[in-house]
Amino acid sequence: MSMLSLQNVSKQFGETRIIRDVSLDIEPGERHAIIGPNGAGKSTLFHLISGKYQPTAGKILFRDNEIQGKTPFAIARLGLARSFQVTNIFPRLSVFENIRCGLLWKEGFGYSFWHLLGRQKELNDKALALLVEIGLADRAEFPAGELAYAQQRALELGIAIASGAELIMLDEPVAGMSHSEAENAVALIRKITEGKTLVMVEHDMNIVFDVADRISVLVYGEIIASDTPAAIRANPRVQEAYLGEVPEAATDTSSGQNPEGVDGA
Repeated sequence: MSMLSLQNVSKQFGETRIIRDVSLDIEPGERHAIIGPNGAGKSTLFHLISGKYQPTAGKILFRDNEIQGKTPFAIARLGLARSFQVTNIFPRLSVFENIRCGLLWKEGFGYSFWHLLGRQKELNDKALALLVEIGLADRAEFPAGELAYAQQRALELGIAIASGAELIMLDEPVAGMSHSEAENAVALIRKITEGKTLVMVEHDMNIVFDVADRISVLVYGEIIASDTPAAIRANPRVQEAYLGEVPEAATDTSSGQNPEGVDGA
């Protein structure tokens, strides 16, 4: 059983087709990257999977259960969490309170209005342990909105993990970071998603090829290739999508050389 399965998924806004008959299976524990030129439909595809948009046609299955038509919060409660290009946290709550909010539903406090959270030792201990794991224990009492950008992204990832999600979807997780911040973010993503399924959209190809087990390339709403990083590097159609033409190196995959175009896309 695939963790996530898209079956002939399409999305149309008026007369404009943004996603065109996309079929894709992502296996449990896989680290899968979705890449493509600007305007290819990557964020729209994420919105379809997470319930922000509903598909015009096709099915989306999470652990063999259809989720198209469900609300984003209902999908999240099934075990699918996502981040956005713009950081999505509670800026006025403390860093600790943000993480604790992420734990509430999983720990059985979803509709428990009569509980005083400050007295829930086990819940609070779990929140503190997760803060240690994401490297924000020393910022526990800070208002989340006052964190540095990279720390806010780490907090957002921590909230996703706190929810107990089995599938984590990250939309450009290192966008806007310096080189050192991006390296730290990738190390955290590797650690925090160990044993989980990861799907990410990312423009930094060095990170994509370093992290992903498999890569799908989306162009004008269609997946033109889905394969291992090595095969994607050598795929002439991928080179053409990024460069507008097929480089000479891409036409000869027998030499063992990696075309340079995808690395710099």
